[in-house]
Amino acid sequence: MDPIKLRREGAILEVTLDRPKANAIDLLTSRRMGEVFAEFRDDPELRVAIITGGGDKFFCPGWDLKAAADGDAVDGDYGVGGFGGLQELPGLNKPVIAAVNGICCGGGLELALSADMILAADHATFALPEIRSGTVADAASVKLPKRIPYHIAMELLLTGRWFDAQEGKGWGLINEIVPAGDLMDRTWELARLLASGPPLVYAAIKEIVRDAEDAKFQDTMNRITRRQLRSVDTLYASDDQMEGARAFAEKRDPVWTGK
Repeated sequence: MDPIKLRREGAILEVTLDRPKANAIDLLTSRRMGEVFAEFRDDPELRVAIITGGGDKFFCPGWDLKAAADGDAVDGDYGVGGFGGLQELPGLNKPVIAAVNGICCGGGLELALSADMILAADHATFALPEIRSGTVADAASVKLPKRIPYHIAMELLLTGRWFDAQEGKGWGLINEIVPAGDLMDRTWELARLLASGPPLVYAAIKEIVRDAEDAKFQDTMNRITRRQLRSVDTLYASDDQMEGARAFAEKRDPVWTGK
């Protein structure tokens, strides 16, 4: 059975990781997720993706240790997007929302960190427990100290302790906490808002953020003004750029075409 369930509504794609009992990710599932998100990236009709877990207990606990015991190599082929299909997918210039509906730990938390926004059910819990199994949360070790205060990130990485959604929101890791029964409705509400926005601007924002992550401020600004970033160059030469100006002048809502 396909471990990924898809729901498509207009410009929005909902991706549900559905591998009972816990939604753990093995190599085959990771490769399938990479295929799904690459197709989302390349489909001009899609503008926003949602990633969530099946059921109401687990978002994702990360790596499938049972599969590992049966021979899945921890350094095996995770597919085009790396583990979980998102964190190493090149050129993903569309918004992705993680709807964390339960336990989110290890590689599952790394998957959520790969999204642009995180909404969490009020019962969701989080951890990076890799240290207890003698391995490293590699992607989280790169990302987490850049997202929250260094000393808190190091505490979570070095102890593997659990924290709840409220604490995560306090550190700025989570955008919103939502009652569990309302999580997907709220996530779709946000996705529809994003889908109504300017896709070429979103693409430029995401490419600029990626470029600036390890660059000096002025270096990235120079690449922007010289139109050396593909998405920025596309935006500045687009019909949407003119549409935004016309709509403002005419005091009406813009109609974005992504062209």
